[in-house]
Amino acid sequence: MIPEIEKSLNDQVQYEAKASAQYLSMACWADVNGYNGIADFFYTQSEEERVHMTKLVKFINERNGEAVIPAIDKPRNDFKSLRELFEIFLESEEFVTAQINNVIFQCLEHKDYNVHNFMQWYVAEQLEEEAVARTLLDKLKIIGDDKSGHYLFDRDINTFQISNSQQE
Repeated sequence: MIPEIEKSLNDQVQYEAKASAQYLSMACWADVNGYNGIADFFYTQSEEERVHMTKLVKFINERNGEAVIPAIDKPRNDFKSLRELFEIFLESEEFVTAQINNVIFQCLEHKDYNVHNFMQWYVAEQLEEEAVARTLLDKLKIIGDDKSGHYLFDRDINTFQISNSQQE
């Protein structure tokens, strides 16, 4: 495996691990604040990011690289509102997309079409995850501070989740 690409893939492992931990923290916040539907949504998001990380780890190792399991910092847990929670969710997904694009760029630069092909799954995944994050944030902007709107949002959020068949 080309060393620069191996490093970028290991960096991506870290970004996926960090996102998983952050979403787990967001799920805990939602649980503690009575938003069971939102908690379930973020528990699922956390698990999906862990799956993304594991998929990368296996790929790196299968290609004669060496996956590095990162230490991660304590995720943020001091959210002030549902809107802030989902703003962070969208920012996180946009960041991961940018990092995946960096890996793709390196693959093209080094003519590593095998890794490029592997990363296409992540490209499609990120398009979908960003769309879901934007849709949910847009709905919260419409709802504003309306408590009954928050109740309905919490009740209905899991109808917006990305289908599991596309995760695998």
